[in-house]
Amino acid sequence: MLHTADSLAPEWLLEPRDANALAAGVWPASAQRQPDGAVTIGGIAATELAQTYGTPLLVLDEDEVRSRARAFHDSFADAAAEHETTTRVYYAGKAFLSTAIARWVTDEGLNIDVCTRGELEVALAAGVDPARIGFHGNNKSVSEIERAVAVGIGTIIIDSAIEIERVAAAAARAGRVQQVLVRVNSGVHAETHDFLATAHEDQKFGMTFADAEAAVARIRELPALEFSGLHCHIGSQIFGVAGFRESASRVLELHDRLRAGGEIAQLNLGGGFGIAYTSVDDPTPIEQLAAEIVTAVAEGCAARGIPIPALAFEPGRAIVGTAGVTLYEVGTTKDVRLDSGMSRLYVSVDGGMSDNARPALYGAQFSARIASRVSQESPVLSRVVGKHCESGDIVVDHEYLPGDVTPGDLLAVPATGAYCVSLSSNYNHVPRPAVVAVSEGRSRVIVRGESIEDLLARDAGISTNEGAR
Repeated sequence: MLHTADSLAPEWLLEPRDANALAAGVWPASAQRQPDGAVTIGGIAATELAQTYGTPLLVLDEDEVRSRARAFHDSFADAAAEHETTTRVYYAGKAFLSTAIARWVTDEGLNIDVCTRGELEVALAAGVDPARIGFHGNNKSVSEIERAVAVGIGTIIIDSAIEIERVAAAAARAGRVQQVLVRVNSGVHAETHDFLATAHEDQKFGMTFADAEAAVARIRELPALEFSGLHCHIGSQIFGVAGFRESASRVLELHDRLRAGGEIAQLNLGGGFGIAYTSVDDPTPIEQLAAEIVTAVAEGCAARGIPIPALAFEPGRAIVGTAGVTLYEVGTTKDVRLDSGMSRLYVSVDGGMSDNARPALYGAQFSARIASRVSQESPVLSRVVGKHCESGDIVVDHEYLPGDVTPGDLLAVPATGAYCVSLSSNYNHVPRPAVVAVSEGRSRVIVRGESIEDLLARDAGISTNEGAR
């Protein structure tokens, strides 16, 4: 096969010396290559997991989720204590929420952030104390607000002036005083995909500073509401702390002005902390993130002569993303020769954009390795694609895989714990895969995979007892 990759591979993609190696930081800490060639996760071979549960399959390392949740909780608590304040860390359920995950993260001291009735009900079904839940969303329905208030939710994040009256009315009917935050746009543009940047002015989330001041004034007029503070989220998959530092400085200016109407208990700076999807990604360590962001807030408060509020943060991807590995079976391979004389190896797997929409949606980059064996062949530039009827159905856009990758091989794609299950679909009537948790050599299903019967059961046109009409 002719693989002249110089002008096909992106500059960031480095040809590996060993196409069997598992890049540190991209895979769960428990992932290892065994002497027989199989990759193990949580002490269980990928080949055994695939044989037991089928493919595609999302494997989630419970210990990885727990350790990352614990690290966020402890790092921010320690950083806050250094500056004589406190922190709350909310797990952003939109990344991936199930009852098992909700229990894991709350066991490790985290609260939970939801943005729909469905996510709220999952958290409640897991036994999460409603007082430890925050409710986001730019279009919360009246029924969603009513339900949240009725169960005693801790905080509702106000996203528009309309919501103020809705939440106040629901709280008054329930005989409660509801704590609320006001989400603002700091104008800090995160260095990320446009669809992931959430603090610029021309988008659906939050309010301008001027609108926020009017909103807070109205909240303070309503006896059923308690203004607890401001919220700002600058985006997702962010490396470094510069954006968080600048955003905190701007929001503190507004926070300081609003103190004229009364002390403010809390400042929530959101989440968006990035993870490594490929070997060249270099996310900021959790301990450094916590120390530098909290210090920036403390310095900003000192410069203004104001007390440091209690702080809150909302990591999601950074807790669950690296814990997930998706297993696929290779179905076909195809060497595609281009007019230039170069070629790329296309590797088709038994899943695709129905279980991982991120490459099609954001142009997200992932990596891959053969998980069932070791190969001695030289790496070739490859593209892992799905089985769906879209040319954009790409799982891994650019990767070097062994040149002998072949049908029947088990392929593993790491860092799929976040935004894969939550964005999954039944495109082309493909059932969504199961999610299996692994820990210390044991595995169990935490989200049941769909069957063809599940898909057909939703089709109201299918005959049951009386025959088609």
